[in-house]
Amino acid sequence: MENYLAATYYFDFKHPTVQAFVGKATNDTMTMQEKAIALYYTVRDGWFYNAYQLNTEKEEFRSSFIATKEQGHCIDKATLLISCLRAVEIPARLHLVKVKNHIAVERIIERFGTDELTPHAFVEMYLDDRWVGATPAFNKSLCEKLNVTPLDFDGTNDSLFQPYNRSGGKFMEYLDDYGTFDDIPFDFIRQNMIEHYPGIANFYATGKSWDLS
Repeated sequence: MENYLAATYYFDFKHPTVQAFVGKATNDTMTMQEKAIALYYTVRDGWFYNAYQLNTEKEEFRSSFIATKEQGHCIDKATLLISCLRAVEIPARLHLVKVKNHIAVERIIERFGTDELTPHAFVEMYLDDRWVGATPAFNKSLCEKLNVTPLDFDGTNDSLFQPYNRSGGKFMEYLDDYGTFDDIPFDFIRQNMIEHYPGIANFYATGKSWDLS
Protein backbone atom coordinates (compact mmCIF):
# COMPACT_ATOMS: atom_id res chain seq x y z
CA MET A 1 0.00 0.00 0.00
CA GLU A 2 2.99 2.31 0.54
CA ASN A 3 3.48 2.59 -3.22
CA TYR A 4 0.04 4.15 -3.52
CA LEU A 5 0.87 6.84 -0.98
CA ALA A 6 4.33 7.75 -2.24
CA ALA A 7 5.39 11.03 -3.79
CA THR A 8 7.04 10.42 -7.17
CA TYR A 9 8.42 12.45 -10.03
CA TYR A 10 4.92 12.60 -11.54
CA PHE A 11 2.81 12.55 -8.38
CA ASP A 12 4.81 15.40 -6.84
CA PHE A 13 2.19 16.36 -4.28
CA LYS A 14 4.74 17.98 -1.98
CA HIS A 15 5.15 20.77 -4.54
CA PRO A 16 3.70 24.10 -3.25
CA THR A 17 1.34 24.38 -6.22
CA VAL A 18 -0.31 21.06 -5.43
CA GLN A 19 -0.29 21.69 -1.69
CA ALA A 20 -2.04 25.03 -2.20
CA PHE A 21 -4.66 23.37 -4.38
CA VAL A 22 -5.33 20.66 -1.81
CA GLY A 23 -5.57 23.28 0.94
CA LYS A 24 -8.30 25.14 -0.93
CA ALA A 25 -10.38 22.02 -1.55
CA THR A 26 -10.11 20.33 1.86
CA ASN A 27 -9.71 21.05 5.56
CA ASP A 28 -8.77 19.14 8.72
CA THR A 29 -12.37 18.76 9.88
CA MET A 30 -13.25 16.54 6.89
CA THR A 31 -13.27 12.75 6.97
CA MET A 32 -11.17 10.87 4.43
CA GLN A 33 -14.30 10.18 2.40
CA GLU A 34 -15.31 13.85 2.44
CA LYS A 35 -11.83 14.87 1.32
CA ALA A 36 -11.94 12.35 -1.53
CA ILE A 37 -15.33 13.64 -2.69
CA ALA A 38 -14.27 17.28 -2.50
CA LEU A 39 -11.08 16.64 -4.46
CA TYR A 40 -12.95 14.62 -7.09
CA TYR A 41 -15.43 17.41 -7.84
CA THR A 42 -12.76 20.10 -7.78
CA VAL A 43 -10.66 18.25 -10.35
CA ARG A 44 -13.67 17.17 -12.42
CA ASP A 45 -15.04 20.67 -12.87
CA GLY A 46 -11.95 22.79 -12.32
CA TRP A 47 -10.37 21.74 -15.62
CA PHE A 48 -12.17 21.56 -18.95
CA TYR A 49 -11.65 18.16 -20.57
CA ASN A 50 -9.72 18.46 -23.82
CA ALA A 51 -9.03 15.19 -25.63
CA TYR A 52 -7.10 16.95 -28.37
CA GLN A 53 -4.14 18.14 -26.31
CA LEU A 54 -1.80 15.25 -25.59
CA ASN A 55 1.42 15.52 -23.63
CA THR A 56 4.67 14.26 -25.13
CA GLU A 57 7.24 15.40 -22.56
CA LYS A 58 7.75 13.82 -19.14
CA GLU A 59 7.58 17.23 -17.43
CA GLU A 60 4.06 17.74 -18.77
CA PHE A 61 2.81 14.68 -16.89
CA ARG A 62 3.76 16.06 -13.46
CA SER A 63 0.86 17.06 -11.22
CA SER A 64 2.57 20.34 -10.33
CA PHE A 65 2.62 21.26 -14.03
CA ILE A 66 -0.95 20.11 -14.64
CA ALA A 67 -2.21 22.20 -11.71
CA THR A 68 -1.13 25.36 -13.56
CA LYS A 69 -3.27 24.57 -16.62
CA GLU A 70 -6.90 25.47 -17.34
CA GLN A 71 -7.78 22.30 -19.22
CA GLY A 72 -6.52 18.77 -19.46
CA HIS A 73 -6.63 15.35 -21.01
CA CYS A 74 -8.05 12.47 -18.98
CA ILE A 75 -4.55 11.38 -17.93
CA ASP A 76 -3.82 14.94 -16.77
CA LYS A 77 -6.92 15.04 -14.60
CA ALA A 78 -6.38 11.55 -13.20
CA THR A 79 -2.76 12.40 -12.37
CA LEU A 80 -3.78 15.54 -10.53
CA LEU A 81 -6.50 13.77 -8.54
CA ILE A 82 -4.17 10.92 -7.55
CA SER A 83 -1.53 13.37 -6.39
CA CYS A 84 -4.08 15.30 -4.33
CA LEU A 85 -5.45 12.12 -2.77
CA ARG A 86 -1.98 10.97 -1.76
CA ALA A 87 -1.35 14.42 -0.30
CA VAL A 88 -4.17 13.80 2.21
CA GLU A 89 -2.96 10.22 2.82
CA ILE A 90 -5.56 8.42 0.73
CA PRO A 91 -3.92 5.59 -1.28
CA ALA A 92 -4.58 6.10 -4.99
CA ARG A 93 -3.52 4.57 -8.29
CA LEU A 94 -3.97 5.03 -12.03
CA HIS A 95 -6.14 2.73 -14.15
CA LEU A 96 -5.71 2.81 -17.94
CA VAL A 97 -8.12 1.47 -20.55
CA LYS A 98 -9.03 1.78 -24.22
CA VAL A 99 -12.49 3.14 -24.98
CA LYS A 100 -14.66 3.71 -28.03
CA ASN A 101 -16.52 7.00 -28.25
CA HIS A 102 -20.02 7.09 -29.77
CA ILE A 103 -20.88 10.80 -29.44
CA ALA A 104 -19.37 13.66 -31.45
CA VAL A 105 -17.19 11.14 -33.24
CA GLU A 106 -16.81 13.15 -36.44
CA ARG A 107 -14.24 15.52 -34.97
CA ILE A 108 -12.50 12.73 -33.08
CA ILE A 109 -12.12 10.65 -36.24
CA GLU A 110 -10.95 13.71 -38.18
CA ARG A 111 -8.25 14.51 -35.61
CA PHE A 112 -7.16 11.01 -34.55
CA GLY A 113 -8.12 8.88 -37.52
CA THR A 114 -10.18 6.64 -35.21
CA ASP A 115 -13.05 6.79 -32.70
CA GLU A 116 -11.02 4.71 -30.22
CA LEU A 117 -9.32 6.73 -27.48
CA THR A 118 -6.31 5.22 -25.74
CA PRO A 119 -5.05 5.14 -23.14
CA HIS A 120 -8.00 6.59 -21.29
CA ALA A 121 -7.55 7.08 -17.55
CA PHE A 122 -9.49 6.96 -14.34
CA VAL A 123 -8.56 6.84 -10.66
CA GLU A 124 -8.84 4.14 -8.03
CA MET A 125 -8.63 5.18 -4.37
CA TYR A 126 -8.62 3.08 -1.22
CA LEU A 127 -11.47 4.05 1.11
CA ASP A 128 -13.06 1.98 3.87
CA ASP A 129 -10.83 -1.01 3.13
CA ARG A 130 -11.70 -1.27 -0.57
CA TRP A 131 -10.68 0.19 -3.90
CA VAL A 132 -13.21 2.59 -5.42
CA GLY A 133 -13.04 3.82 -9.02
CA ALA A 134 -13.74 7.40 -10.06
CA THR A 135 -13.54 9.17 -13.42
CA PRO A 136 -12.80 12.91 -13.10
CA ALA A 137 -12.32 13.41 -16.85
CA PHE A 138 -15.61 14.85 -18.08
CA ASN A 139 -16.47 18.19 -16.51
CA LYS A 140 -20.13 19.01 -15.85
CA SER A 141 -20.47 21.67 -18.56
CA LEU A 142 -19.12 19.29 -21.21
CA CYS A 143 -21.54 16.55 -20.12
CA GLU A 144 -24.45 18.97 -20.39
CA LYS A 145 -23.33 19.91 -23.90
CA LEU A 146 -23.19 16.24 -24.92
CA ASN A 147 -26.53 15.39 -23.24
CA VAL A 148 -24.76 13.03 -20.84
CA THR A 149 -25.46 12.83 -17.12
CA PRO A 150 -22.33 14.00 -15.23
CA LEU A 151 -20.66 11.32 -13.13
CA ASP A 152 -21.29 11.87 -9.44
CA PHE A 153 -19.07 10.37 -6.76
CA ASP A 154 -20.13 9.48 -3.22
CA GLY A 155 -16.87 8.01 -1.97
CA THR A 156 -18.41 4.54 -1.71
CA ASN A 157 -19.56 3.40 -5.15
CA ASP A 158 -17.61 3.25 -8.39
CA SER A 159 -18.13 6.24 -10.66
CA LEU A 160 -16.91 5.12 -14.07
CA PHE A 161 -17.52 6.08 -17.69
CA GLN A 162 -21.12 6.59 -18.77
CA PRO A 163 -22.19 3.87 -21.25
CA TYR A 164 -25.23 5.85 -22.46
CA ASN A 165 -26.40 9.42 -22.88
CA ARG A 166 -29.70 10.74 -21.51
CA SER A 167 -31.55 9.62 -24.63
CA GLY A 168 -30.39 6.03 -24.29
CA GLY A 169 -27.81 6.20 -27.06
CA LYS A 170 -24.34 4.74 -26.64
CA PHE A 171 -21.73 7.14 -25.28
CA MET A 172 -18.63 5.29 -24.06
CA GLU A 173 -17.68 1.65 -24.56
CA TYR A 174 -14.77 -0.18 -22.93
CA LEU A 175 -12.60 -2.09 -25.39
CA ASP A 176 -9.46 -3.04 -23.48
CA ASP A 177 -8.11 -2.91 -19.94
CA TYR A 178 -4.43 -2.12 -19.41
CA GLY A 179 -4.59 -2.49 -15.64
CA THR A 180 -3.51 -0.34 -12.71
CA PHE A 181 -0.26 1.54 -12.06
CA ASP A 182 1.28 3.03 -8.93
CA ASP A 183 3.09 5.64 -11.04
CA ILE A 184 2.75 7.17 -14.51
CA PRO A 185 3.95 4.55 -17.04
CA PHE A 186 5.38 7.15 -19.41
CA ASP A 187 7.01 4.70 -21.84
CA PHE A 188 3.86 2.58 -22.05
CA ILE A 189 1.67 5.64 -22.67
CA ARG A 190 4.10 6.94 -25.28
CA GLN A 191 4.25 3.63 -27.17
CA ASN A 192 0.51 3.10 -26.89
CA MET A 193 -0.21 6.50 -28.44
CA ILE A 194 2.33 6.01 -31.23
CA GLU A 195 0.77 2.66 -32.14
CA HIS A 196 -2.80 3.97 -32.15
CA TYR A 197 -2.22 7.54 -33.36
CA PRO A 198 0.58 7.36 -35.96
CA GLY A 199 0.70 11.14 -36.37
CA ILE A 200 1.87 11.65 -32.83
CA ALA A 201 5.23 9.96 -33.47
CA ASN A 202 6.48 13.12 -35.18
CA PHE A 203 5.56 15.19 -32.15
CA TYR A 204 7.42 12.89 -29.80
CA ALA A 205 10.45 13.18 -32.08
CA THR A 206 10.34 16.98 -32.01
CA GLY A 207 9.46 17.28 -28.32
CA LYS A 208 6.31 19.30 -29.06
CA SER A 209 2.93 18.74 -27.42
CA TRP A 210 0.30 17.30 -29.73
CA ASP A 211 -2.45 19.90 -30.03
CA LEU A 212 -5.31 19.07 -32.38
CA SER A 213 -7.81 21.54 -30.92
